[in-house]
Amino acid sequence: MLNLPIYDKEGKQVADYQVDTEAISPVVTQQLLHDAVVMYQSNERQGSSKTKSRAEVAGCRKKMYRQKGTGNARAGHKRSGVRRGGGHIFAKRPQDWSYRLPRKALQAATRMAMVSKLNGNVVKLIDMLNIDVPKTKAVVSILDKLSLNTSLLIVVDQYDQNIYKSARNLPRVRVLPVSDLNAYEILRPKQLLMTKAAMDEFVKTKAKSQAAQDQQ
Repeated sequence: MLNLPIYDKEGKQVADYQVDTEAISPVVTQQLLHDAVVMYQSNERQGSSKTKSRAEVAGCRKKMYRQKGTGNARAGHKRSGVRRGGGHIFAKRPQDWSYRLPRKALQAATRMAMVSKLNGNVVKLIDMLNIDVPKTKAVVSILDKLSLNTSLLIVVDQYDQNIYKSARNLPRVRVLPVSDLNAYEILRPKQLLMTKAAMDEFVKTKAKSQAAQDQQ
C-alpha cells in the first residue's frame, strides 16, 4: 500500500491518498515496457521516405560510349547508380512501420508503467484542476507551487478544453484524459500530475483489468 499526499492549487497538502500497487500490477517487467514503447514509437514513423532508382531518374539509356578502345573504364548509361545524377542502387521505398502487440500485453504494460512511476515517487496528486478561462499563467502558477519544473504529463479525469489550451504553449508539458493513457505516454515524461478523480478512475479500471487477467 502506497500513501500519496494530495495537494491543492496553492501547493499545500490537504489529504492523503492510499493506492494498492499490488492490485494494479504485482510485477513490473522491463522487457514488456520496452516492447510497448518501441511499438508506439514505431507506429509514429511516417514511413514516407523515398529515393529514385535508375529506372526513375531522367536521362538517356543509350550506352555512353563504346565498350573498348577509348581508354576509359567501361560504362553503361548515365542513369547508373555509380555516376553523379544517377539513381540510387538500393533506392528507399515508402514503408509501413506500424505493428501491434496483443491487447492484453499493452494493458499490462500500461499498469506496469504507472506502478513504476508510483514506486519512483514521481507522481503528484492534486485535489482538483479547474480553470475558468484558458490562461497559461494559471497553469504556470500551479506548477511552480507544486515544484514541477521538468517534463510533465497532466492527467485529468476527462478532457477539459480550458486546461488543454492553458498548457499547450508550455514546453515539455502535455495534457491527457485518463482514458488515453498508455505505457509510452506514462513513461515519456519525468513527472506526472494527476487529479484525484483521474487517479480514482485509473485505479478502478486497471485494478478490475488486473483482477480479470488473474482469473484467466
